[in-house]
Amino acid sequence: MHETDENLIEGYIKGNQNFLKILIDRYTPSIYNFSVRFVGVSYAEDIVQDVFIKAWKNIKKFDIKKSSFKTWLFTITRNTITDYLRKKKMISFSKLNKDEEEPYEATIEDEVILPSEALMKLEDKEFLNNILDKLPINYKEVLVLYYQEEMTFKEIGELLNKPLNTVKSYHHRALIKMKEMVAPRV
Repeated sequence: MHETDENLIEGYIKGNQNFLKILIDRYTPSIYNFSVRFVGVSYAEDIVQDVFIKAWKNIKKFDIKKSSFKTWLFTITRNTITDYLRKKKMISFSKLNKDEEEPYEATIEDEVILPSEALMKLEDKEFLNNILDKLPINYKEVLVLYYQEEMTFKEIGELLNKPLNTVKSYHHRALIKMKEMVAPRV
């Protein structure tokens, strides 16, 4: 039987410790994969551990009327990643919250790709990851949450604390930028 997140939370709060384990098992792969995109493999496990400790400490404060458990958990994850990056000074905090980033052209290598090469590279996971890493962080977050974590634009908006149209705009701009990166230059 597949229990809903809310039923598992309610059962855990009533004393069934196994329900928390089920939630952790359910979301660990998603939280880990999301974290890897921003902090790399070597730090992702630490992020996952911190996220679930924070969730465990605050699970009684979770309110189903405000968001889904998945959105709440990803909000904790995003905040944990932001704190981690700020402490490690890997990126400036302001860059995570800015709507407009540095000029995009400054982050792209000048590389000419032939049409046949572009198609082959699209199938290359490493190539796609490199392109994703070159996108502004707001765009990258939206793409990872939408395509990898299968969140809706509404859920992403709640998580990022952005209006729905802003999230859709980030998504659209990210796809355009990715297309520019793999499209042949004339």
